Amino acid sequence: MKKTLLGITLGFIAFYGLQAQEPLRFNADGSFKIVQFTDLHYNAVKPESRIVLKRIDEVLSAESPDLVVITGDIIYSSPAKAALKDVFECISAHGVPFCAVFGNHDADFGTPKDEMYDYIRRFPGCVMPERGGSYDYALPVLASGVADEAAGVLYFIDSNAHIFEDGKFVGYDYIKEPQIEWYKSTSVTFTAANGGSPLPSLAFFHIPLPEFHDAVKNEACTLIGTRMEPACAPQFNSGMFDAIRQMGDVFGVFVGHDHDNDYAVVYENILFAYGRYTGGNTEYNNLPNGARVIVLKEGRRELDSYVRIKGGRILTPFTFPESFYQTPWADRPLDPECN
Repeated sequence: MKKTLLGITLGFIAFYGLQAQEPLRFNADGSFKIVQFTDLHYNAVKPESRIVLKRIDEVLSAESPDLVVITGDIIYSSPAKAALKDVFECISAHGVPFCAVFGNHDADFGTPKDEMYDYIRRFPGCVMPERGGSYDYALPVLASGVADEAAGVLYFIDSNAHIFEDGKFVGYDYIKEPQIEWYKSTSVTFTAANGGSPLPSLAFFHIPLPEFHDAVKNEACTLIGTRMEPACAPQFNSGMFDAIRQMGDVFGVFVGHDHDNDYAVVYENILFAYGRYTGGNTEYNNLPNGARVIVLKEGRRELDSYVRIKGGRILTPFTFPESFYQTPWADRPLDPECN
């Protein structure tokens, strides 16, 4: 099976155009660190946006991640490419791999998503694949060492934008059926190559799933972080969460969209987590801007995460799944202080 897995992994690397960029790989200690920026709402002509670039520089200098992910609503001014240039030149200067998905506002400034996607790929360090029929893609994270075998998968999915009826906004769009089928078929490919065992995986997109509502309503679910607004999820449930449960690989879903939320909660053994609003005062916000840091653990459905804000402050650290489940108090080992 090793040969099959090697072939599949190298096939994905070739398909996604990673020859010019080193493939993503777990470190020797089994860790893989991701910094998630979200909702930059970067306006190239407003001084309120300068804090965005300062925060990006501060976080990346402190964290030195293995991958930077932006989960949408990157820009907030025309021309779009001028705003994108500021953001991605800033990230690219740190010499770390990066990628992005679009939010519901990115296409509002006169430049089609196709053109923006291709433009982002021009910046050194970008690991986004050549654009196919959609903006959805998957990136394998190879095992530590020298073997070219996938030990994890990161899915990046376009959650689309808005729904209008008779010219009036009626709600947020949803992940479409062909996108869900793409995810399932890609998952099947990776699982088959891994001897039938799903690889530990994460999914990143902009708009939260409807199940975020179910998670916070369930009093048995532990919530860590700040919740200052309801999840602005689609009214229609297209079945993405059902597909995630069916495939058994994705154990964490990371989103943005709601600027006053940065919480994490576990629902049906899947971690739902918001990033931290990264923008300045170009859109509504009540939390100091920053980023979410995610540290994966090779070969395990486990991760550590926290929010980093100005001045190096670390907020709401947690470990998945440990931090979200109660342990029987009587079974805990004796604390050394008791002796």
